[in-house]
Amino acid sequence: MERLTAADSWYLQVESPTVPMHVAGVMILEPKTAGRRLTPTRLRDHIARGFATIPSLRRRLVEVPFGIDHPVWVEDPDFDLDHHLSRHILGRPGEPADLDTFVGRFLSPLLDRSKPLWQMALVEGLEGKRIAIVVKLHHCLVDGASGLAILGELIDLTAEETASTSRPSDTPERAERAERVPGRTELVTGALWNRAITPMRPLRAAAHVASSIANLATTATARRRSGATPSARPLDAPRTPLNGVLTTRRATSFTQLPLDDFKRVRTAFGATVNDVVLAVCSGALREYLDARGALPDRPLVCSVPVSTHGHDDADRSTNQVSSLFVHLPVHLADPLDRLAAVHETAEGAKQYHAALGGSILGDAVEMIPTTLLRLGSRAYGRSHLPSLLPPIQNLIVSNVVGPPSPLYIAGAEVVGLFPVGLLTEGTGLNITVFSSNGVLNVGLLACPDLLDDLGELVSGIRRSLEELLALAA
Repeated sequence: MERLTAADSWYLQVESPTVPMHVAGVMILEPKTAGRRLTPTRLRDHIARGFATIPSLRRRLVEVPFGIDHPVWVEDPDFDLDHHLSRHILGRPGEPADLDTFVGRFLSPLLDRSKPLWQMALVEGLEGKRIAIVVKLHHCLVDGASGLAILGELIDLTAEETASTSRPSDTPERAERAERVPGRTELVTGALWNRAITPMRPLRAAAHVASSIANLATTATARRRSGATPSARPLDAPRTPLNGVLTTRRATSFTQLPLDDFKRVRTAFGATVNDVVLAVCSGALREYLDARGALPDRPLVCSVPVSTHGHDDADRSTNQVSSLFVHLPVHLADPLDRLAAVHETAEGAKQYHAALGGSILGDAVEMIPTTLLRLGSRAYGRSHLPSLLPPIQNLIVSNVVGPPSPLYIAGAEVVGLFPVGLLTEGTGLNITVFSSNGVLNVGLLACPDLLDDLGELVSGIRRSLEELLALAA
């Protein structure tokens, strides 16, 4: 039995039917490289061998009565791999839009908390007889870095499957060693004991938060005196169609862009690849909002998740992540002005992030009683406050660096590896980018009751990159 950390528990407490806290990945497989027929049974066996080595995917959640401490993980005594796997065949002609629709529907419902918090679908019928693997996992199980580790258990670096065939199979003996699920009395006793032996947890968290706020104030004063451009701040975002009360529906769209194009722009203008990603998103969003008569006269506020793995050796959280707040200058017409503004605001955001530290989320959660956090987050959405108050942020953009070489699953080459982030209350758009084998795989997630046409936004991303490429040339 293992207790969740405050940072991991946060994703459970703020979850609701309209704000599911799972993330996802969509892998497109090319069966022609597999050497032999890539059947659903063969894929299932490959997945079983890989996931048998990942303890977190066999654990289920057990809530502590009255919310007096964070939930615990136990190995599920009734674990059944086939409960987590499903098969779907797209109708003809199996175009990308059909996959988009399926993924949006697959991601809309919450995961069943009485079982390990993940699901996977094998999707057949894509163009060219390709196959998609769609997996969703609760964020309390993974962040960007730990998600890559799980992905590594499914993926081979060659088409020969040399790594996967050497893994142990999904044998019944593992289930026999599963933990006993603790009863209510044991859970309450354990929680009270844990609180008793760590009585200073809330006080230490409060001290860390106070120190972070003091560091933030010092950084802000130094930047102001130096004449630096004001940085993005939460709750300072303009109201746009991207923001409002979320519904239970989700929509997705995917595209691939050459990584060399981003590097070419980076080199030409002295920026970073991440600056170029944000500038390209700014151009696409300017076009999207302008077409709806909703272009603000000031920049959007964008949350950029940043991994803090390795910054604190004592942190055992799965989620070691913080956020930068960056301006997306959609109010600027010139693409180079947008890129320069993104570069400047990103540099300031890094300074503020260093001042806050990477543990601010866990510290804040540790200070707030679990029940109060859950009730407060749900009341915020149900009261329609996201439509009345200034948005915390307009959107989320994340950039994850993946392996530069070709990848394979059961001998089939992974020709697309698209990430899907999550939405937070009041924020209707997430754009997540994953670099792999010379391409940027772009995954967009939105609430379709706020954003009406993700395909238009994808086309805008392509046009925005082409603008910058033309100027770089």
